Amino acid sequence: MSSHSSVCEHLHDAQDFTPHDVIERLAEAKEQCRLNGSRFTSLRQQIYQLVLEANRPIGAYDLITLLQQTRSTTADNHTSDSVQKNVAPPTVYRSLEFLLAEGLIHQLTSINAYVACCHPRAHHTAAFLICEQCKRVQECSSLPVQEMMNFAEQDVGFTVARSVIELSGRCQVCK
Repeated sequence: MSSHSSVCEHLHDAQDFTPHDVIERLAEAKEQCRLNGSRFTSLRQQIYQLVLEANRPIGAYDLITLLQQTRSTTADNHTSDSVQKNVAPPTVYRSLEFLLAEGLIHQLTSINAYVACCHPRAHHTAAFLICEQCKRVQECSSLPVQEMMNFAEQDVGFTVARSVIELSGRCQVCK
């Protein structure tokens, strides 16, 4: 983690993407991967799109189910002789790890789910506010969060490999 991280002083809903936003995010991710020399495979694109389109944090097995349904529908629309390929969990987990490494998504460990990153090209430390009632997730990458990371790295000498800061409770709407 770098001390030159991007800091945003407000909250972002992690599931508030319009169809236009999804198309735009996919194109940006594809370009980011091309510039990084990373392969943004069809499966990685599908998984990223499903995370973007989800109206709540989504788990790996939910993604597998959605991918399986998509493949079933595609097979039904082509020929009855099409062999339906199963979606293997390790393949999905590898794709999720890729998306995490590229900074396109975040993993919420407390609920074992994934959300799209609100600032995918900016390296940052985020805190997540997770509503226990409506499951809304808000991403916050504010100065106090960054100061905590800087303290760990600069004052204590602790090298942070990955951080997840999650606060559970009730959102502004459910309160």
